[in-house]
Amino acid sequence: MLKQQLNFKLSQKLSPQQIQLMKLIQLPTQAFEQRIKQEIEENPALETGKDEQRDEYDYEDEYDNRDSEAEFDDNNEIDAEDINVDEYLSDDEIPSYRLQANNYSADDEEKRVPYAAGTSFTQHLRNQLNTFRFNENEFEIAEFLVGSIDESGYIRRNIPDIVDDLAFTQNVYTDEETVEKVLKKVQELDPAGVGGRSLQECLLIQLKRKEATRAVTLASEIIEESFDQFSKKHYTKLLSKHDISEDDLRDAIEVISHLNPKPGGAYSGNTRMVEHVIPDFTIKIVDGDLELSLNGRNAPEMHVSRDYSNMLKGYKESKKKTKEQKDAVMFIKQKLDAAKWFIEAIKQRQQTLMVTMSAIMHYQKEYFLTGDERNLRPMILKDIADEIEMDVSTVSRVANSKYVDTPYGTKLIKEFFSESMKNDQGEDVSTREIKKILEMSIEEEDKKKPLTDEKLAKVLKDKGYPIARRTVAKYREQLDIPVARLRKEI
Repeated sequence: MLKQQLNFKLSQKLSPQQIQLMKLIQLPTQAFEQRIKQEIEENPALETGKDEQRDEYDYEDEYDNRDSEAEFDDNNEIDAEDINVDEYLSDDEIPSYRLQANNYSADDEEKRVPYAAGTSFTQHLRNQLNTFRFNENEFEIAEFLVGSIDESGYIRRNIPDIVDDLAFTQNVYTDEETVEKVLKKVQELDPAGVGGRSLQECLLIQLKRKEATRAVTLASEIIEESFDQFSKKHYTKLLSKHDISEDDLRDAIEVISHLNPKPGGAYSGNTRMVEHVIPDFTIKIVDGDLELSLNGRNAPEMHVSRDYSNMLKGYKESKKKTKEQKDAVMFIKQKLDAAKWFIEAIKQRQQTLMVTMSAIMHYQKEYFLTGDERNLRPMILKDIADEIEMDVSTVSRVANSKYVDTPYGTKLIKEFFSESMKNDQGEDVSTREIKKILEMSIEEEDKKKPLTDEKLAKVLKDKGYPIARRTVAKYREQLDIPVARLRKEI
């Protein structure tokens, strides 16, 4: 049986221009510059720099000529209503500027930093194999082992699996004893510690290369025989098991603390380009008050090409209009349209950034004047969105991708946002404030008797912040601070 129904559905679609504007707002300075460069390359009607003759002729006067518009077929116009917003916002569409490092300097002059190609970490290790005496079979095993070393310098696989892989993938038939023998040679390569199959073996390899002082010998014994107790900082058990004094143990721990747990990361040829942050805003304290400015790179001087607008003027003044001229001028108008929109979008972006950051700056005025994180007020995206009468998503786009240069360093704007909790006087306090006090309490603790989460909860309660032990544990983990047992020092 067929059934007919009439459903009404109210939906709101964003125009392609609105979507592009949101994307522009989201871009940090470096990516924004790349976007402008891309637009200029794609649209010859868009130019940068001052237009000295701007006052003599206004493109808008000619562009708004309704008579010429009437001469074109309506079918030339683009119908944007059926555009799927999801296609524009797809995460799969990653523009090239998102894949480039932010390696500009903070001033207005663009500077490029050259990077040497260098030698890869694996190639560096392979080159050293030539200094050993291997037969052909052993050399192939050694090369395979070096190829199995990860970027941290470890071999993460057991010997039986390596023997199987050599047979199946390299056509090299051997046994575990031979692989172990070759591995010992590979572990003699530089940097010290490479080829270890565990942290314990990695540290022992490094200790064996050191001069055999009492502290080094004791450190080797502790790592080899009592690694579990050492990693858990059971110092009392170590003192008893090895029959040593606290000074001896302290010296051994000092030696171990200078070893490299990731020897692969120490190789200079394995370095990665550091991504430099370009602040989008600057906040300064001038005569006791805050002053906000937008990075000049976010406010480029752009204008519509005079050559292109003159082409429209020439078309208007010509008496005979051929079909070829009409097609050409249609193309010109589309480019001028796009250029005009892009310039307007940049202005809207600047205004949105300044309005949003200004509201955040005034909301967190006490923090920006003092730099003390305990003065950060609880602040969520909706607080700022309500203040500037914009959508929460717009504030989010500004906060999640922009940096501000403050007297206390360059900060990611979203770091100023936090939830609120009540103190013992019923006042709203920022969770960032509580985390800062928790961090300071741990810094001031007696490291021989570090405070447990339960004791930390009591300390915070005494300071006026009644929070549960599990909340203390959560904040401690968010701060990357280990449990009390692992903070213990001898």
